[in-house]
Amino acid sequence: MTSLIDVIFLLLLFFMLTSTFSKYGEIEFATAAAGGAETDQVIRFVKLEADRILVDGTLTAFEDMAMVMATDKPQTALISLGGNVTSQQLIDLLSVLSDVEQLRAQVIG
Repeated sequence: MTSLIDVIFLLLLFFMLTSTFSKYGEIEFATAAAGGAETDQVIRFVKLEADRILVDGTLTAFEDMAMVMATDKPQTALISLGGNVTSQQLIDLLSVLSDVEQLRAQVIG
């Protein structure tokens, strides 16, 4: 008869070899920095809510975010989260914004 520890070891080995390991993606976003230097950078305010997105107070469709945020000047998007926003919605927004040239996303809460 096989001892219990041998069976457990074989099961552990089997599941380790047959499982797939998921690769985690990274999304870079800026953290708040101290200082009050003047720049020619454009500041955009993005309010992410569960059912809508507001850019500078204007209702914007998720599909149009890249076009709305596109500009030829460096800009910072300050992202404010509503109460019922899921982490997936935030990741989707950060993913879209990461494709915009000269844009730095900063989550402020």
